[in-house]
Amino acid sequence: MNAPAARDTGGRQMAWAGYTAAVLAVVFGLFSFYWAAGGTFGLDTLGGAIQRMAERRDSGFIAVVWITGALKVAGGLFSLSLVRPWGRVVPRPLMLLAGWGGAALLTVYGALQVGSLSLVASGVLTPSDPVEWKPLLWRLFVWDMSFLVWGILLFLATRTYVMNHPRRPERRGGN
Repeated sequence: MNAPAARDTGGRQMAWAGYTAAVLAVVFGLFSFYWAAGGTFGLDTLGGAIQRMAERRDSGFIAVVWITGALKVAGGLFSLSLVRPWGRVVPRPLMLLAGWGGAALLTVYGALQVGSLSLVASGVLTPSDPVEWKPLLWRLFVWDMSFLVWGILLFLATRTYVMNHPRRPERRGGN
């Protein structure tokens, strides 16, 4: 009888990860919507081709930014579903696939971006184009780092889901 209570307590203690992941995802989704709608604040933190496409209001880029904004907000809602009771309406295998898969993708993507940017910032790698320091540092510490942090938070939120929603025991016998 004590084991489920311990499991539930641990899950509640880790629920902050789902809430934090949701806030992070929604905030970054709102930035995407802002830029897609024509906002210019913060565009100078993007750098390179991405910044130029945003400034030109390139239609393909704008479409991608609307889509990524929607995906970020959906990811925020999914992060909440891992730690809120209404997340139980989705079958457990789908929740686990999306949770573990999303956590892996976000963490690997963020780690690769942060790692490569760190190598450029430290001078280990020298890109062919001159380094734009403001966008590089913003991507390193804010934009790309957010994917790494979101991935880790999603991993913790998925772990919380597993702790709070254990597999149902199989029925034995004819009962």
